[in-house]
Amino acid sequence: MTVRSHTWLGLFAALSLAATPSLAQAPAGSEPAQAQAVAPNAAGTAGDPYTWRGHESEIEDFLRHGTITHFKDIPVGITKPQRGYFAAGGPAKSMAWKPLHDEVMHGKMESYRSEIAAYLLSRHLRLDMVPPVVEREIKGVKGAAVFWIDGVKPWDPATLPKGPGAKWSRQTSRMLMFDQLIANIDRNQGNLLHDEAGYVFLIDHSRAFTSKPDLSGLKPPQQFDPALWSRMAALTKADLDAVLGRWLTGLQIEALLMRRDAMQKQIERQVRERGEAVTFLPPEPPAVAPVS
Repeated sequence: MTVRSHTWLGLFAALSLAATPSLAQAPAGSEPAQAQAVAPNAAGTAGDPYTWRGHESEIEDFLRHGTITHFKDIPVGITKPQRGYFAAGGPAKSMAWKPLHDEVMHGKMESYRSEIAAYLLSRHLRLDMVPPVVEREIKGVKGAAVFWIDGVKPWDPATLPKGPGAKWSRQTSRMLMFDQLIANIDRNQGNLLHDEAGYVFLIDHSRAFTSKPDLSGLKPPQQFDPALWSRMAALTKADLDAVLGRWLTGLQIEALLMRRDAMQKQIERQVRERGEAVTFLPPEPPAVAPVS
């Protein structure tokens, strides 16, 4: 689903340049890497870049049962996903179809269940950067049906997204925190998407939720988002069993909690060495209602 030739090191260096500390999927269709013309999605609230927010149940049901008129192969990525197009009139125009059944590809485990778990955990944490994903069965084969995001493109250091630096810093902080928590070993330029306003969207989590209990190989943010961390710190095994138990093994859930505890130690160490004001981003300012 993504071009995995971009290394984490290169991406992280580029992100670091774009998001200095504040003291302050890929669905890609016949169009290269989802770089379609910017257009609003069928669902969503006007002005909200995460168009599924507040409409999750409706979109999830449509992804499960909506009529698909045809499929097209997605010409990038080693997992060979397809793009399915829905009949007009529903809350989604198309979806990425990933029928990955715990397959080892290029030495890495791929699973459609991880795609679903990443979405459900993102929603539980009120991260909202991962589009809706559900299990669907097509011609007797189960897989992940992923809401296709229109109007976005992959991260490209040569054409940095526009928007306030503080907003970009907070989003990249949240992304890196989420990737540490779920052991996402495959964040790269192809599955880090953004729109013209600089809002970030996260896709392609089929390699996440490994059983590794530590943070080795998982890049930390320069600063941590305090609101997201408070929700991560409050996670319990009972919470995760309820939200993710259908999709992850007990070993995967235990490993997630161990990584969360390792993140706690990482943060405590950084506070001791650098101070709380540098370790955490400032609280997010309240949203300003648009002038009517």
